[in-house]
Amino acid sequence: MGSLAGLLRRAGYRVTGSDTAFYPPIGERLAEWGVETHSGYDAAHLQPRPDLVIVGNVCRKDNVEARAAIDGGFSYVSMPGALEQLFLSDRPSLVVAGTHGKTTTTALVAHLLRAAGKEPGYLIGGVPRDFPESFALGGSGAPFVIEGDEYDSAFFEKQPKFFRYRPQAAIVTSVEHDHIDIYPTMDSYRAAFAGLVERIPKDGLLVAFAGDPEVRALARSARCQVRFYAVQGDDTGDMVPEWLAAPALPEGGIQPFDLFFGGSACGRVRSPLSGAHNIRNALAAIALCAEGADTSVSQLVRSLGSFAGVRRRQEQVAIAGGVRIYDDFAHHPTAVRETLAGLAARHPEGRLFALFEPRSATASRKLHEQAYAEAFDAATMTVLAPVGRKEIPEAERLDVQAIAQRIRERGRRAEAPASHDAILSLVLDEAREGDTLVLMSNGDFSGLLSRIVASLALRASGLQVQL
Repeated sequence: MGSLAGLLRRAGYRVTGSDTAFYPPIGERLAEWGVETHSGYDAAHLQPRPDLVIVGNVCRKDNVEARAAIDGGFSYVSMPGALEQLFLSDRPSLVVAGTHGKTTTTALVAHLLRAAGKEPGYLIGGVPRDFPESFALGGSGAPFVIEGDEYDSAFFEKQPKFFRYRPQAAIVTSVEHDHIDIYPTMDSYRAAFAGLVERIPKDGLLVAFAGDPEVRALARSARCQVRFYAVQGDDTGDMVPEWLAAPALPEGGIQPFDLFFGGSACGRVRSPLSGAHNIRNALAAIALCAEGADTSVSQLVRSLGSFAGVRRRQEQVAIAGGVRIYDDFAHHPTAVRETLAGLAARHPEGRLFALFEPRSATASRKLHEQAYAEAFDAATMTVLAPVGRKEIPEAERLDVQAIAQRIRERGRRAEAPASHDAILSLVLDEAREGDTLVLMSNGDFSGLLSRIVASLALRASGLQVQL
């Protein structure tokens, strides 16, 4: 909603907005963009009468301000509905969807198209390091790149956001059961992506990951052209991917891979992103830009190396006391596994410590408990924080102690301390120069990141650390 407010300001609209509070960094940016903000919800905030009221999905049906707008006969719409009406009706929409990799791949597509002079518009669900903001209007008629979120739109529009995005072309990176609070069964989750594929027109394009059987099955129902992609060694079933990447050995923080299309070599790509999952993200972005936005493959190969990444996606935030510290958004078991594998490959010379906080509605439940036990194999030591959602009944809540025990049974070290203070003490006891530490959470990990950086720096200076 904050990025949408900025996009609307760039389009010349006067924008006001209400929320319970406006914390940094978004609160400060809203003020810079000229968005007028109101703390709390009140029908009085709807004066003077706005031309359109946009209701975010955080609002419940009894929200006093949303209720006043709806009951008062105001024109109102969901957040994706506003994007559809105001930004996607007269230009090709390129939608990046999937359980994993959406944010990085969306930022990659925007970066590649901008480098090729296409002047894309975009709205990214993270903070790209290549751009001053996570949104842009783009040139007239230029493609609009948007992260296709499957979460629901609004209390009055219980459907995935990406149903409103008019995809001319789309990527589907993966389909693994997530957002259990919205999709109680795999069938319901699968149906959301089937609806997206149905919305791609006959003259459109679907770029699909051939290594995911769920994605392969979805692609068979597409009425548009389908292009599959994969990394050499992926199990692609009976599908032969048109776009293929053959990884080379990492070198100095760079992950090279040889790019092939239709069996023909297209050159060596030098990706600044580590891990096989990021090779797949890069491959999907290249395929979409080449075939969905008429961009030269040689241009794409040259431009990918300058991609700066996205904050909180394998983002190295500090080196403190000789310890490399990364911040990452990973919370699904597959994302955890791929993130750790990528960092282990990038830094093979030291130990890898994985600190994980189960905080999302899905991560806090038992749904993926067995998968978590296997997701941390690349880590030297795993540290599991307390579950972030105490309101979940104990019978349904993720058991971090049980996961730690299963990790130990797999021959790896694992602990599940009772508090974040205990996690900090453990890190200070264990971490040494040359090690790599990654904090994984879809929240703020209760402020632990900054405390770890400061404490390790203090320890290195010879000063006493008081916990």
